[in-house]
Amino acid sequence: MSGKLQGVVRSFLDPRTYAQAFRLLHFASYSHVQPVRLLNRGANVSFAPNVSFRNGERITIGAGTHIGEHSIIWAGNTSGRITFGEKCLLAPHVTITASNYGTELGEFVMDQPKIERDITIGRDVWLGANTVVLAGVTIGDHVVVAAGAVVTKDVPALAIVGGVPARVIGWRGGVEPAAADSSETLATGSAPAGTGAGG
Repeated sequence: MSGKLQGVVRSFLDPRTYAQAFRLLHFASYSHVQPVRLLNRGANVSFAPNVSFRNGERITIGAGTHIGEHSIIWAGNTSGRITFGEKCLLAPHVTITASNYGTELGEFVMDQPKIERDITIGRDVWLGANTVVLAGVTIGDHVVVAAGAVVTKDVPALAIVGGVPARVIGWRGGVEPAAADSSETLATGSAPAGTGAGG
């Protein structure tokens, strides 16, 4: 018997292989299967089978929205809600969390109380690959968030944002809406030729 075949046989005979398979099944159950049953979702919502949800009873997904592979949608354990408008598009590896740890000195971060704040994402919003949206953020309708951006503040409707932290880098249609007041949300920067949102 070849060394490679012996290795395969050892793997199948090792009880740790089956223990790991059980752990993966358990993770899939509490990270996807169970919370999906609690989601409030409109018609024709779709998401990859490896999207991770937490506290599905506090997540509302508008009709026609798609959530890409390996995305993380975590509502708060007690109050923080996440709401998507209709026809949102999330690329792979998007993280949205309505809960953060405190950062006060004198106590380990992981031991501090969580701070939960609602997240609202409007209609027709495109979140590029590896976007992060933090607790308390409101994203207006028709927004594009470039790949890799970290959204820490509210985003006005029709804005194109990118960077860490995210800032306005352009506007859908090429012209800033007269009603938009980005001074109270994100600092406005120059508009590039493309956003590189990905997805």
